[in-house]
Amino acid sequence: IRSVRFNVAGEYCLTGGSDKSVRLWNPHSGFPIKTYMGHGQEVLDAVSSVGNTHLGSCGADKLVIYWDVATGAPVRKYRSHTGRVNCVEFNEEGTLLISGSYDATVRIFDCKSRRYEPVQTLTEAQDSVSSIAVSDHEIVVGSIDCRVRVYDIRMGQMHADCMPESVTSVSFTRDGQCVLASSLDSTLRLVDKNTGQVLCSYSGHENSKYSIENCLSSKDTHVISGSEDGRVCFWDLVEGKLVHTINCQKAKDDKVAVESLSYHPKQCCLLTTCGDVVKVWKGDDWKTAQDTGHIPGTEEKRDHPVLVGYVPDCPREMTLTKQFRKI
Repeated sequence: IRSVRFNVAGEYCLTGGSDKSVRLWNPHSGFPIKTYMGHGQEVLDAVSSVGNTHLGSCGADKLVIYWDVATGAPVRKYRSHTGRVNCVEFNEEGTLLISGSYDATVRIFDCKSRRYEPVQTLTEAQDSVSSIAVSDHEIVVGSIDCRVRVYDIRMGQMHADCMPESVTSVSFTRDGQCVLASSLDSTLRLVDKNTGQVLCSYSGHENSKYSIENCLSSKDTHVISGSEDGRVCFWDLVEGKLVHTINCQKAKDDKVAVESLSYHPKQCCLLTTCGDVVKVWKGDDWKTAQDTGHIPGTEEKRDHPVLVGYVPDCPREMTLTKQFRKI
């Protein structure tokens, strides 16, 4: 599984994987809702629009696909990229689909138009675009050329900040004032969006080979990142101290990287991927009847196994109590 994403409200999640499919799940029960087939190679990212009526996905086949959620059919397939497409995001209104590619471009597609060509192409990156994040009027782009670029769409301006190593993941803080950037020197940096000043650095995980994602907790109190040794690490946002880790490995001796993760927009709930498994980590406030999980008769549908665990509020000790596997 290459990516996992909550929808805007945190009710559902999307996964994209090497089986060329995008899958819609209820992560709180482990129930698979719908499968979307249309990519010719592995799916590298998938996101939901704000109204949950459409999906966007991208993959190694150089395609960006705009999907109708209800019918499961592609509305449009955008083919303008010349290399694999690593990441995709909607704008806040769900009218634009923004993609970043190995061809070192970011392309913006108008979902309301019948045009198949991008309405704008950002070409400042000198190497593969690894990650993008979008706010109401800004796009932040992380690239393998060791730059974090912030585009202000309203002002028509771009600011670039240099990192010591290739940038693999970028995220906005909830207030939109800072950018969290991961790089291949096993360090995350919190950068002031306006001045470029590094406000804090976070280390203690392993990230020197792969594209490992980061995120922030729902209240911006903790920085969270996957690791190449199968852990998820939590840091205090202000102090920069490593306060907790979760072991996501399926077996004690496994060394499978946690490449993708997604934090619930309002609650203490974290999704992580590790190999062919998605794990759902939850706080005590989620221990309700709806979270008991197993739905008989659905095992044959789970081509992406899902594991569900209940955990105390971050960053205390976390335990895994349930698991779902393909039969």
